[in-house]
Amino acid sequence: MEASGLRVLREWDSDLRGGDPLTFPGYAAQVREAAAESVRTGLTDVAGQPEILIEATFSVFGGTMGVAAGEKVVRAFDRAAAGGLPVVAVTASGGVRLQEGMLALTQMARTAAARRRHAAAGLLMAAVYQQPTTGGVYASWAGLADVRAAISGATIGFGGPRVVQAVTGQAPPATSHTAESAYAAGHVDAVLSEADQAGWISAVLGGAILPLVLPAWRRPVAAYPGSADPAGGWAAVTAARAPDRPSGLEWAAALCSSWTDLHGRDPAIRAGLATLAGGRAVVIAMDRHARADAAARPGPAGYRLAQRAIRLAGQLGLPLLTLVDTPGAEPGPAAEEDGIATEIAETLALMADLPTVSVCLVVGEGGSGGAMALGYADRLYMLAGSVFPVIAPEAAAVILHRDPALAPPLAGALGLTGADLRRLGLVSGVLPDDGASAGDVRSAIGAAFGAARPGDRASRADRATRCWLTGTDLSAASRRPGSHEPRPDRQCAW
Repeated sequence: MEASGLRVLREWDSDLRGGDPLTFPGYAAQVREAAAESVRTGLTDVAGQPEILIEATFSVFGGTMGVAAGEKVVRAFDRAAAGGLPVVAVTASGGVRLQEGMLALTQMARTAAARRRHAAAGLLMAAVYQQPTTGGVYASWAGLADVRAAISGATIGFGGPRVVQAVTGQAPPATSHTAESAYAAGHVDAVLSEADQAGWISAVLGGAILPLVLPAWRRPVAAYPGSADPAGGWAAVTAARAPDRPSGLEWAAALCSSWTDLHGRDPAIRAGLATLAGGRAVVIAMDRHARADAAARPGPAGYRLAQRAIRLAGQLGLPLLTLVDTPGAEPGPAAEEDGIATEIAETLALMADLPTVSVCLVVGEGGSGGAMALGYADRLYMLAGSVFPVIAPEAAAVILHRDPALAPPLAGALGLTGADLRRLGLVSGVLPDDGASAGDVRSAIGAAFGAARPGDRASRADRATRCWLTGTDLSAASRRPGSHEPRPDRQCAW
């Protein structure tokens, strides 16, 4: 276990050893001669906090999972669930132990079920996949980690390269079944050196501080526009789209003191397990600069990452912050084929069901349904220079007039500024929009995390809807039963 930089304070079940259920040739003698089982479990600590460690060691039976190894994993997860402790897994495994047959294969289901019990208890699991991590270990309990890293160059995959060649008749390319290919596909969150893994584990568990580092080609985080809320209309839209305006990722770097990436395939949406306003939170940041054109649109994979982050916030009981800035979701044929509308709908449903507090901050452009997917939060704030239109003015002009050139005069009618939306009762507040305001914004988010209650998202939207539908002031003191006349001048701000 020392390879991970973690020290075992107390090892469990060291006397639990496998048998020979199939009387497999020569296997009983191997079990008798082995100094230990392939899986070891025990209590460790990271930054002074207790955690449970599960390690699959390749030097013993190739790190494979037999009956005894599976039982040790199940017991470890159940002890962790009973004690309210996170689990750290460090794996080097060839999969399920073939010498124990179906009894070994059954351990995949037993260990996966034990991990689900641990997750249902609201507890975190982190995993580091070492060389190699394959087969039934990767495809069961090890693959169910909330946050995942792999050691650079490690073989990672359901089938090892030799098995792939035997089954398919063709060896996989050198670029397949590696830590790097798993990262590119969004299956792991980080690729680490051996020396980096202890620090990464500590950061995941809230110990070490790893700031969010922006790509080198980005402009400085301090390059804020410093504008007040624009007069409205097209001027507000063009200001929100300015190529030198910070997007969600810049704001995440400015607001969060620590960030452990939850990696996905679409850079237009980023997510992280972060430290914010003095506590832990899950943060989702839209990044319109992801493709260096100030117009990156998230596709289905981006929303799937957001869904993962929302579920993690709910599982761990952490508040959720979403940072919105997008021209809109990707509408092209590839996105359509991959189910963009369904992924937006699923994201909205998860935001609605989230059992913890959520806060959304629109930092630039809230582009229609692609932005609303992350905007249905208990508190919805907008920066003074941001906009949140029902649809991009250009698209509105095409729909209404079949002429995108009419977007500028139409923009003002869409009611898209923070002041417009606050009047409608849809926005909780408009926050300052300059480089010196990051502390104020952070304080406002922290205060919202403390004051909001899960479900405020629904009550605010319901109240605004009914206020403008019936013209009724929904406060108890001034309710007017029987009034159904719309009152377009009504102030519905809450």
